[in-house]
Amino acid sequence: MTALILVAVTLVGVTGTVVALTGAADRQAVPLSVFGLALTVLFVVLQAPDVALSQLAVGGVVVPLMVMLTIRAVRRQADDERDGAAGESAP
Repeated sequence: MTALILVAVTLVGVTGTVVALTGAADRQAVPLSVFGLALTVLFVVLQAPDVALSQLAVGGVVVPLMVMLTIRAVRRQADDERDGAAGESAP
């Protein structure tokens, strides 16, 4: 069991490092989802199924989805502002 815990903790460490080193926010959603799944595996190995289910729902699905939706909203707002500024300068 100790070896399994060590593997799970190493997986969490590696995926966490990948998330931290991913510079672009739009590319960070997928590694963040994988990190959430790695945490879920760790919680299952540590015999915390209730925490694992919560982590699976929140960390594996909801947070990456919110990141992607936020990036989309920010890009849309920037496009709208750019289009508005271009429209104001036209005669």
